[in-house]
Amino acid sequence: MSPAEQIDILLNGDEAAAWAAKHCNVDVVAAYPITPQTIIVERFSEFVANGEVDCEFIAVESEHSALSACVGAAAAGARTFTATAANGLNLMHEILYIASSLRLPIVMAIANRAVSGPINIHCDHTDAIGSAFLASWIMFFCENAQEVYDTIIQAYKIAEDPRILLPVMVCFDGFLISHTAERIKVFKDDKVVYDFLGGPRKVAKINLMGKEVELSLNPKNPVPVTFGPLDLFDYYFEHKRQQVEAMENAYKVIAEVHEQYAELSGRRYGDGFLVPYKTEDAEIIAVVMGSTAGTMRYIVDEMREEGIKIGVLRVRTYRPFPYEKLAKYLSKAKVVGVFDRAQDAGLVGGPLFIETRASLYDLPERPIVVNYVYGLGGRDMTPELIRQAFDELVDIAKGKIKPFRRKYIGVRE
Repeated sequence: MSPAEQIDILLNGDEAAAWAAKHCNVDVVAAYPITPQTIIVERFSEFVANGEVDCEFIAVESEHSALSACVGAAAAGARTFTATAANGLNLMHEILYIASSLRLPIVMAIANRAVSGPINIHCDHTDAIGSAFLASWIMFFCENAQEVYDTIIQAYKIAEDPRILLPVMVCFDGFLISHTAERIKVFKDDKVVYDFLGGPRKVAKINLMGKEVELSLNPKNPVPVTFGPLDLFDYYFEHKRQQVEAMENAYKVIAEVHEQYAELSGRRYGDGFLVPYKTEDAEIIAVVMGSTAGTMRYIVDEMREEGIKIGVLRVRTYRPFPYEKLAKYLSKAKVVGVFDRAQDAGLVGGPLFIETRASLYDLPERPIVVNYVYGLGGRDMTPELIRQAFDELVDIAKGKIKPFRRKYIGVRE
């Protein structure tokens, strides 16, 4: 199968997110502006005003209200979209859990930004990881604007799959991706994406008192379906377990959708979970999420020319976390450096570091794993800093320096 016809457009990451939502023909967008995601909903509102998409655009008074409106619309059977960042995501915190517990396939773009205070509008990953760590949302971290566009489209097909029915966050680095223009490919015909998703959202059906009914609050199809009731100890545990099972199902569905989209677009992102670069024979592997991976590959190429066996493994899917896949990639390495762009106060290390070490725990022989925390509040992770860290990893592999648990790189002491 040949990829569908596409055209090149100069878009930044925020605009790419808006174009993806447009091509998915969403029914409802509810949003409140916050830097650096505001361009997403601004651009989408232009599509609505110009008649390019048939959508109800709701300008709400807060991020809490934005996600609440999406919850109501999704419960009624609509395909919904919103976007936020940092403190806005924190303000949504209560509703994050409601959206997932009601099994609503909402898609939300996150232009990752440091969480105040002190106030900061630039990139780190503390917002998404801190707000959604246990909220039962599927989470993707993108490297560039093209991946933002592609992943939002995939997110709807994943979220709306009856085996899943969980909301999805598509995360990308604030300003570094959200405001940086790139030439990306978008589908020439909106209908290509619409057909890929199966047309309008197909509402799941359940067996209720011996009758198959839609799991929605649709006034045109009134049935005794309840969303969000009081759920005490006699049923709450079982409902939480169902969310876990849906997240387990996501491993298979994410892989399926990634391959289907690869046939449609001609683009792949590793296996949909992890994106390796020169890891096959690597003795040293850097594990990272987001835009920093591109700069790391540049340094890897330099060091490979010097005969150093080093590679990069980018984590694309953070929830569900690909424990088994990650362990296979890292099992033969001597040293693994995990790079976290998130605050780690009171923990043994950064969130990605903790997940990575847990992935390796059951291996009979484990590599040395060290943690670097970098780039908080938008601090640059320059090629020089990456080379410094990679040289340290080489020295650890050679036994020249003692392994450390955690190190802050690029910060004044």
